[in-house]
Amino acid sequence: MTFTAGMKLGPYEILSAIGAGGQGEVYKARDTRLNRTVAIKVLSAHFSDSAEMKARFEREAQTIAGLNHPHICVLYDVGHQDGTDYLVMEYLDRSYSLQYRSIASWRASTLDATKCKKA
Repeated sequence: MTFTAGMKLGPYEILSAIGAGGQGEVYKARDTRLNRTVAIKVLSAHFSDSAEMKARFEREAQTIAGLNHPHICVLYDVGHQDGTDYLVMEYLDRSYSLQYRSIASWRASTLDATKCKKA
């Protein structure tokens, strides 16, 4: 199923399509509970009957949830509605480059290391 602006997926309101790939589509959405912008990855409808693809999608969610790295989006939620499986992740504006994110993360970790060294 293709989602269009204004449609709801759980507590998330679709704002626009971001892109599509082999496993599904990604949408920019608004979390209506926390009033924040998120990215939602939806498993393609033609995989909805595939136990193997659903398991792969679930493993992806579990793997992402276990990672903490500046180049990997944070996983906020997983859901299932009306036969649609989806992952809700941190939305990164395209103007917010990975390079900037890496530098900010490096600076924060350097500051933490400096504090520990002085203590």
